[in-house]
Amino acid sequence: MTRVTPLRREDHPDLDEKFFSPYEATRGYVPNSNLVMARRPKLLAAFRALNGAVFDPDNAVPAGLLALVGNIASQAAGCMYCVAHTSNNAGMRGVDADKVAALWEYESSPLFSEAERAALKYAQAAGSVPNMVTDEDTDAVKEHFGEDGVVEILAVVSWYGFLNRWNDSLATELEEIAFDKASKTLESTEWDAGKHTPKNR
Repeated sequence: MTRVTPLRREDHPDLDEKFFSPYEATRGYVPNSNLVMARRPKLLAAFRALNGAVFDPDNAVPAGLLALVGNIASQAAGCMYCVAHTSNNAGMRGVDADKVAALWEYESSPLFSEAERAALKYAQAAGSVPNMVTDEDTDAVKEHFGEDGVVEILAVVSWYGFLNRWNDSLATELEEIAFDKASKTLESTEWDAGKHTPKNR
């Protein structure tokens, strides 16, 4: 159970209209992480603005690959809440479920291109503690996506670095829809929601 109680949407109609309803329209739910963050509305506003900048439609790196970048960085950090959300985000951005489930085999799986392998290796290294990024990792990303691509991939890793710490520290409870979708996509993997499991599951 989440260690800090999420706000109730009905108590904050101004926040609901600005932040929660638009998210629900695309996902079918509002993240509990956002409902906790909303206790400090300026923080939530800054968080959402940064989200828009990090996942800019004009990015050089494809949106589906950036979702996988977030997933592997979250797996490296050990945040199963974010692993669930990024698995679902990858599906929304056109990544096949088989590819999401095979993510930890990206170095050998035929489902991944050399460009994707470069991005994912960089993300895994950047999401690890201590940081394991090498010059060779960076050069491989530059070869496929240029220096702008390095910035975009690292922005996603850093974005999830914040969320990994936030959700693991709070033991944020997964929303039922997010939990069910991730459970289906990741059923062939060792994913376990653990402390993030919805209380009625």
